Amino acid sequence: MARAVMLQGTASNVGKSVLAAALCRIFYRAGYRVAPFKAQNMALNSGATPDGGEMGRAQLVQAYAAGVEPRVEMNPVLLKPTAQARSQVVLLGRPLGNVGAREYHGSLNQKLWCHVQKAYAALDREFEVIVIEGAGSPAEVNLKDREIANMRVAKMAGAPVLLVADIDRGGALAALVGTLELLEEDERELVAGLVINKFRGDRALLQPALDFLEKKTGKPVLGVIPFLAHGLPEEDSVALEQVTARPTAPDEVEIAVVKLPCISNFTDFDALAREPGVNLRYIEDRNALGDPDLIILPGSKNTIGDLLWMRQRGLEEAVKRLAAVGTPVVGICGGYQMLGREIADPEHVETDYGCIEGMGLLPVRTVFQPVKATNLVEGRVTGMGPFLGPLQGLEVKGYEIHMGASTAEGRPAFKITRRGHTRVDIDDGAESDDGLIWGTYIHGIWDNDAFRHRTLDVLRARRGLTARAGGLEFAADMERRFDALAATVARYLDLQRLAAIMGLERPLTPAGEGFGA
Repeated sequence: MARAVMLQGTASNVGKSVLAAALCRIFYRAGYRVAPFKAQNMALNSGATPDGGEMGRAQLVQAYAAGVEPRVEMNPVLLKPTAQARSQVVLLGRPLGNVGAREYHGSLNQKLWCHVQKAYAALDREFEVIVIEGAGSPAEVNLKDREIANMRVAKMAGAPVLLVADIDRGGALAALVGTLELLEEDERELVAGLVINKFRGDRALLQPALDFLEKKTGKPVLGVIPFLAHGLPEEDSVALEQVTARPTAPDEVEIAVVKLPCISNFTDFDALAREPGVNLRYIEDRNALGDPDLIILPGSKNTIGDLLWMRQRGLEEAVKRLAAVGTPVVGICGGYQMLGREIADPEHVETDYGCIEGMGLLPVRTVFQPVKATNLVEGRVTGMGPFLGPLQGLEVKGYEIHMGASTAEGRPAFKITRRGHTRVDIDDGAESDDGLIWGTYIHGIWDNDAFRHRTLDVLRARRGLTARAGGLEFAADMERRFDALAATVARYLDLQRLAAIMGLERPLTPAGEGFGA
């Protein structure tokens, strides 16, 4: 039976996911077999598991931090918002259907509880430590009697709870005290300690407040964690609101990503943003588009709705105008579908629209289907134009997550050679006649170092800039970030006390040691 610890927050976006990833790496480095778990996750950033299931991006990241393969039991229920207070429900990696908030919280989530229990039990049998992440706040009194993500999970797992507050947003002390006040007595007893997160100031000046907290609540403050510039893939697009635009330097490549209302899997562009000599901007307005070296239309959970949004804001016209004068445009998944001639949704999988015209930049027709494709994939570049031609034959890896099937004329952009564990021979994506516009269903395409480096060199050559030797090694960079994150959290969290609370037999790594930081 595994030992467990659960992170719950005073609100959403207080940093639970990042702290959970840090704890996964701390336990992993201490020699424990550790797994992450989040019973119910609401996020548009998701990914595929090796067996072809879908789960939240945060739990995928936490699994990598724990040194284990991700599996759908780590996130049995995933809610992917579409529009108008509706979400697609993904159960154990497979879509169950689209439901409204009232229907979900009224009855459906109660029916899913048995699946949550079974998923946790499977991990409980195989791992020594489980790091559980809650959702939102455990003090949402309107939902408490039927929630399946917070205290109900803690009771099921017998997990001590660390209650996390974000001091950067203000009101952290009131949030902690208020949350505890709104919990039932048996729930308060499960809270083993408090954690102040995202602290930017002088710890000595905060100490009187910490003393007050401990006296007022009777709970120990186990850590004051500094504001972490961790660089891990984010779970929620709210993180994009914190990305500050800056001018592009003369020796930089400028990439503009359209920030769609239902943008999904925006972590596709993390590696591009980290590359030296690249200025990656997220734009929502045609006036902010400027004259970039590359425009990217990202994935979307509401492709038709987001295309109509672009149309209403004049962004579609602006993108097409730049494409007409030779600016490269790339579409990933939903963005690829938008670039086509037509998008049909005869069964109303995403919206009430039966069919709309696409942007007409690629010879592609997409039809939405109830069946969802979720696969890890391998393939190679087959495009022949000035953009993909120099990369032809290059091998790539990534994953597919999409509801639509697209029929393309002309040249495919890629050839899929493996889906999961099965060898295949399938064309993917499409390329325009001039080769400057292309699309693909492969998420994570720019996580491939060679593809990313050579793509950027094509853009540099178009601007008259010299090619760069090498560049970011994405996988190695992620490992360094996991270790640096774990070292920082270990330095400011009372690991000895945490180990005692959890009843661990082996000590955790002392602050800063053994993480390669």
